[in-house]
This record gives sequence, structure tokens and C-alpha cells, in this order.
Amino acid sequence: MSRMSGQKKTVLSLLGVLAVMGTLTAAAVPLYDWFCRVTGYGGATNTADAGSDTVLDQTVTVRFDASKQRGMPWEFKPMQRQMELRIGETGLAFYEAHNPTDRPVAGSATYNVAPFQAGYYFSKIDCFCFQEQVLQPGETVQMPVSFFVDPEIVEDADAKYAHTITLSYTFHEIDLPEEQAALDTGENSSYTNVPNEG
Repeated sequence: MSRMSGQKKTVLSLLGVLAVMGTLTAAAVPLYDWFCRVTGYGGATNTADAGSDTVLDQTVTVRFDASKQRGMPWEFKPMQRQMELRIGETGLAFYEAHNPTDRPVAGSATYNVAPFQAGYYFSKIDCFCFQEQVLQPGETVQMPVSFFVDPEIVEDADAKYAHTITLSYTFHEIDLPEEQAALDTGENSSYTNVPNEG
């Protein structure tokens, strides 16, 4: 009788450990994402509702990079390679995506900033990466990102030496939302559509 009780206690303990581990695993991704955004770790950026109230005389060069995950059929590139801004000044850049296939393709963009120390001070006001994108066959769109470099960067012992910051996006294909698959080209995006010349 006591042996059975001991076995039940062991099984219940193991189930409890598994439940705790499952909960921690489920919470790990959002906690890691929160940690990256708060600290800028791994080049994660911040978001802002509006631009900075302070603009410094010091400037920073922002470079733009684009890549695709293997298998993503889109063509994807920055429309400008770099821009020079005063620290705290709002910048507006555009990326272009083109779907050369004969089917609708949905995509989602991941991003980071290099050097990593600058990520905490790089704030996006609006960005195409905040939403999933759907491009119809042959569709080309120009997608904006507005941002600024927080003036507090000059107070950071490490980040203040980042005179050039690279903003990188990687697009990967995701499952196509059923309700968007049937929409016409002009209804899929809030961004500027460019007629396909190819």
C-alpha cells in the first residue's frame, strides 16, 4: 500500500514538473522578445507613437539592408542604400517588394539593427514590418518605415560611438490568410502599388 502511494506521489511530482516546464517554455518566446526590446539585445528596436522632441546637431548614417529566407519567392530590396540624419530627426525610408509568381504570396518581416548597442535607441514610428503583407501575382509595392535615433544614445558609453547604424529586414513566406487570397491586387495593401513592368 505504501509502495503504491509512493509511486503515485512520484508520478504526480513528475507531472507537476512537466506542467511547470511547459508553462516556462510557452512564456520563453514573449519574455525573450520583451527582454530584447527593453535592452536592445540582439539588435531589437523600439517603437514610438511620435518623433523625438529633441534634435541634436550630431548626425548618424543609417544604412538599409534586405534579405529573404530561403524559399521566399519575392524580390525585396531597399529603395535607398543609406541616409544621413541628425540624431532625433525623423527619417522616412522605403523598401520595395515584388511578387513574380502566378499566385498570391504572404510574407512577414523580421528585423534587427547593427551594431546591437544601437538597437535600444533606434525607434520606429511606423513600419511595414508591424503587419503581415500579401502580394498578388505580379504585384509590386513600396513599403515605408519611419524612425528616429533617440538622442539619449549620446549618453550611452557604448552606443554613442555608433556613427553608422544598419537596419536589416528579412522576409519569409507565411500561410496565406483565406480572406485575403480572393482580394484584388489593389485591395491587399495600404502602400503604394507600382505597376509591374515585367
